[in-house]
Amino acid sequence: MNGHADISAGDLLEVIRITKEFPGVKSLDQVSLGVRAGEIHALVGENGAGKSTLTKIMAGVYVAGQPLQWKSAADAKRHGIHVIHQELVLFPQSTVAENIFAGAEPRTRIGLLDHGRMNRDAQALLGELGVRLDSRERVGNLSVADQQMVEIAKAMAGETRVLILDEPTAVIAGKEVQLLFARVRALREKGVAIVYISHRLDEIFELCDRVTVMKDGRKVATQSVANTTRDQLVRLMVGREMKDIYPDKPILAPGVPNVLEVNGLCVGNRVVDASLTVRAGEIVGIAGMVGSGRTELAAGIFGALRAHRGTVDIGGTRRTRMTPRTAIRLGLGFVTEDRKSQGLLMLLDVAQNVTATTLAQVSRFGLMRPALERAAAQAAINEYRIAGAHPAGGVATLSGGNQQKVLISRWVRVCKRVLILDEPTRGVDVGAKAEIYRVMRELTSRGLGILMISSELQEVIGMSDRVLVMREGRINGEVSGEQMTEHDIMRLATTETSQTTGDAHEHAY
Repeated sequence: MNGHADISAGDLLEVIRITKEFPGVKSLDQVSLGVRAGEIHALVGENGAGKSTLTKIMAGVYVAGQPLQWKSAADAKRHGIHVIHQELVLFPQSTVAENIFAGAEPRTRIGLLDHGRMNRDAQALLGELGVRLDSRERVGNLSVADQQMVEIAKAMAGETRVLILDEPTAVIAGKEVQLLFARVRALREKGVAIVYISHRLDEIFELCDRVTVMKDGRKVATQSVANTTRDQLVRLMVGREMKDIYPDKPILAPGVPNVLEVNGLCVGNRVVDASLTVRAGEIVGIAGMVGSGRTELAAGIFGALRAHRGTVDIGGTRRTRMTPRTAIRLGLGFVTEDRKSQGLLMLLDVAQNVTATTLAQVSRFGLMRPALERAAAQAAINEYRIAGAHPAGGVATLSGGNQQKVLISRWVRVCKRVLILDEPTRGVDVGAKAEIYRVMRELTSRGLGILMISSELQEVIGMSDRVLVMREGRINGEVSGEQMTEHDIMRLATTETSQTTGDAHEHAY
């Protein structure tokens, strides 16, 4: 698109016919975009669509365009453009106030740091954002949600006119997300232009005013969110309908054996008397609000958290005390929600990541056999369609969706009965989600059972054969068939029910 379409006199920030090339790759091709003061403008597209490159040009990391050309990111910031990256850029050992005013600290008349004024000004900024934080607290002691508020306060310490948020909810959920939305809306009311990048379509429709779709380095469309449907947005992004994202659900034959049975499991004070089954070839979803105990239940089943009561039966072998070593030996795998810090070995290559759980198969007499390692990785790349990967390539260079497929391929090498997937598509685009869903159904077609935790209700409904809903550490009910709706799931997630009848009590919150 090479005109001034969707650029108007009311735009606070314009990029016009931007082209950016890297060696052998045209990342942006004649892209024009306008962002208005006092609007939240969503920027969506699959990984590799050019979103990050475009926002880096806006923020001065990459230089392009006339008549105004940033010389650096600091230059863009001086012009009122601030970026809050998915990976927060804060100093954990410094205080909240020191982070907010980093590089622009107030000083006394003789040039010394004015800590009193810095703390007062930081507290005032936090107050304007409605955030209750002590400006003297070290940032490393804060939750991720509070750290994000510090980043926003840092942006507002200067004269921020354009705020770019890159996947701001990738590491928060529930009430923390709603708190963030409230702060973003408040900034909109103050006339700040906000560019909002997210793979979560629900957020786009809840929060944003307009949306721009990018694909293969080009702008596909800019339109009002109010006049756009989810299906239209998905079709613009990936060229297919929303209904085509989820594979067909097979009908399980009667008498299919259970590959996982959990009875009366208690994990600390986070999981109480949990019982469930997963059959071969079945996907059982676990839904619930943040803090309901979903991840703790999965960790307790796998043995990563110690259960003080209850049993776990995998393929007919029952254990009262499970450990990860025993779980793996019995055929249970666990893909954690935080693939970067708890899943992948980010400094190693693809081959080393794929074979990390099966070193005995790619070594001899205690020595690694690189040829076997590379062959195993190449087989995984082919089978799981891991785009852009080769055995000797760094796993850190892959997109989020392809990193997730590397992680799944690693666990499937040892996981013969049950695979636990905690937030399997967090931080990946719609196209990559469809690929991961395809992989999941291929695994169940081989007889593998899957226990899937997800905060996205559309995903839970689209992929699960049955859904267990947790509330305050308990499995509060089960839905399937026509009852598998967002309304029924949310009712169970937020309303106390009778353990015998499953009927909802009157008090819900």
